[in-house]
Amino acid sequence: MNIPHIPVLLEEVLDGFSNIKEGYFVDCTLGYAGHSEAMLKHYEQINHVGIDRDDEALAFSKERLKVFEARSRLYKGTFANTLPTLKETPITGILADFGVSSLQLDKMDRGFSFESETLDMRMDSSASLSAYEVVNEYPQDKLEYILNHYGEVRSYKKVASAIIQARSLKPIESGKELSEIICTVIPRGGKIHPATLSFQGIRIEVNNELGEIEGLLDVLESKFKAGELKGTIVSLITFHSLEDRLVKNRYKTWATKCICDPQAMRCTCSKENDLGKMLVRKPITATKQELKINARSRSAKLRTFIFKR
Repeated sequence: MNIPHIPVLLEEVLDGFSNIKEGYFVDCTLGYAGHSEAMLKHYEQINHVGIDRDDEALAFSKERLKVFEARSRLYKGTFANTLPTLKETPITGILADFGVSSLQLDKMDRGFSFESETLDMRMDSSASLSAYEVVNEYPQDKLEYILNHYGEVRSYKKVASAIIQARSLKPIESGKELSEIICTVIPRGGKIHPATLSFQGIRIEVNNELGEIEGLLDVLESKFKAGELKGTIVSLITFHSLEDRLVKNRYKTWATKCICDPQAMRCTCSKENDLGKMLVRKPITATKQELKINARSRSAKLRTFIFKR
């Protein structure tokens, strides 16, 4: 079986779940099952749930995990919507890798690539909104917002103007065409392609990626407060500052014991408002060895939180 995707921070993920002795491990972003397969091999006492919205990924993972089918169940959907519906208990470990898989990026017909002949970028191919609509139909101010806030593109106004100008002549129909338009504004140079951040911003908009992360964090919090997820380990892998900030800030809030006004003369709360603790303060990043074999791991950050028992 040809494995199309190298899972990032694999050893670090396995190590983070070393205290799991039983129950269900939920891979919220199953992808091509790299992390899930390793967890099932490494921890023979646990059961597994995999969630993904990509039909291709689910089909591939079903075949890859066939040997573990007695211990594994797969569901199609977004993790924010699917996790609350799971009947499997107890959930003792939760993983989400918010990166786009290598196969999605590399397959020309998925429309994520700078060389793609389509303009799609949907993780769920049945979703209504694609990159084509964003690029060809969004007004300039909304394009500027996406490029600035989601892509963190410095020349976001110029890029948005170039897109508007190009589409006024004819629709922009491919990733290759969009990439070439962006390269007229942002010159080539360095290791990172000039269109990388712009594509990132558009992809985030198409798939509501930040909304999904916030939704997942909300679900985890509500589940814990409802008496579930006691002692559950949560490991989340982010790939850019917007994602990492969401995770870091929520973990910080969850780990806060005192919720009194900082200006108060003395603490009047119980100092027992924390939901658990962060495993480490700083995110775990790829080793030099991993960077050599998997360049896509260079921006990966792993943060792990343990809910109280």
